[in-house]
Order: sequence, then structure tokens, then C-alpha cells
Amino acid sequence: MFTVVLIMLSGVLVGLLLQKHKLTWIYKVINVLIWLLLFLLGIEVGSNKQIIQGFAKIGFEAILIGTFAVIGSVIAAAFFYRWKIKKQNIK
Repeated sequence: MFTVVLIMLSGVLVGLLLQKHKLTWIYKVINVLIWLLLFLLGIEVGSNKQIIQGFAKIGFEAILIGTFAVIGSVIAAAFFYRWKIKKQNIK
């Protein structure tokens, strides 16, 4: 954990030092690194027999959690929208 925090803080320090320079290429590097990390994560998941054997259960739970998260978000947004509209109509 200490290593992660140290790496992040060193990145912040480098960012502060390079703040005046235009680093337009950095976004491409970040995208490539994210795709590489996702690819390596896929290799790790694919090589884990326990995950592959429980994939149907994990997939079903993921769909269930995702569905209820979306439903909950829609309900919360509807309540917030109605509350905000009623508040604006009063004024």
C-alpha cells in the first residue's frame, strides 16, 4: 500500500513540476497503458480456473447487481427531478 501511495505522490510531484509544459501526448500514453492493463487483467482472469468455473454464477450476479443499480439510479433521479421541479415551481 505504501508503494502505491508513494508512486501516486511522485506522479503528482512530476505533474506539478511539468505544469507549465503542454503534454498533449500524455493522453495517448494513458490510453495505451489502460488498454494494456485491461488486456493483462483479461489474461489473469482467463488463466484462473476458479473464475472460469464460476463464470456463470459471477455473470448472473453481475447482471443482477447492474440491473438493480440502474433501477435504483432511475428511481432516485426521478424523485430528485420531481423534487427539484416542485421547488422551482414554488418560486
